[in-house]
Amino acid sequence: MPRSLAGRSFLKLLDFTTDEIKYLLELSKDFKRMKRSGTPHKWLTGKNIVLLFEKTSTRTRCSFEVAGNDLGLGVTYLDPGSSQMGKKESLEDTAKVLGRMYDGIEYRGFDQQIVEDLARYAGVPVWNGLTTQFHPTQMLADVLTIEENFGRYKGLKMVFMGDARNNVANSLMVVSAKLGINFVACGPAENMPDAELVATCRRIADQNGSTITLTDNVEEGTRGANVIYTDIWVSMGEPAELWEKRIKLLSPYQVNEAVMANAAPDAIFMHCLPSFHDLETTVGREIYEKFGLKEMEVADSVFRGPQSRVFDEAENRMHTIKAVIYATLN
Repeated sequence: MPRSLAGRSFLKLLDFTTDEIKYLLELSKDFKRMKRSGTPHKWLTGKNIVLLFEKTSTRTRCSFEVAGNDLGLGVTYLDPGSSQMGKKESLEDTAKVLGRMYDGIEYRGFDQQIVEDLARYAGVPVWNGLTTQFHPTQMLADVLTIEENFGRYKGLKMVFMGDARNNVANSLMVVSAKLGINFVACGPAENMPDAELVATCRRIADQNGSTITLTDNVEEGTRGANVIYTDIWVSMGEPAELWEKRIKLLSPYQVNEAVMANAAPDAIFMHCLPSFHDLETTVGREIYEKFGLKEMEVADSVFRGPQSRVFDEAENRMHTIKAVIYATLN
């Protein structure tokens, strides 16, 4: 049992010890059992939180709102047009005002420094719902999903396919190092994680008996993998003009049946969502009209196939976010 996390902000997993991350995962399991059994747990009644979104979301918003309601919290959502932060009011002033009114603040948006500054000025716990550099709440859900499937996570091989310098890949590398998972970034050499972050993660991984590998070779990178993970090729907030370049660059790293066949027989597929695996989205149809692609980062047969765990993973966002809120506000 680690020391109390009460009053702590949850900004990136580099800030937390291995034992603290394990504690949050165990707490998540407890909350999932209670949710599934209908056991009430309004343990934070009387407290209030605010969700400050500069980027829209389905899973992050819903997870924080349901988690907050289950815990008895009052929840306020501020969409990208409802806050004056950075427009008519400075970040520092916004943080101080919200910190006087709320017991915790969630931020989803752009540069990591924004959420770090919010935490510096607010005087209450701040939770990172996604920044350009990191996505820590997603990682807890991912590891919980992996453990539910294999009964463990330490010593497994997880491969991220595609743009390995994005926030999800960065965070997967960090959580793998912290928990002893062998992490492989498989993508173009020009899209690899920041060298300093790689060096930091390798030092942490050495302490926990795991490895960090970077490769542009799909066959070598995915061979025997337990988890194959990918993300969309153009992230929210990036210009649409990037699609043509990214499609050419990342198409060789699509997760398809050949990739899954090269992995371990019991391998699972994961994706943080949303995913472009068919033509049932506006973006998907636009890409098909421009480039003739019916599926992008993952083949529809894999996304819908028996190895896919994407909806278990999505549900687990709620349970793990609830653990973060409770552990830092209790």
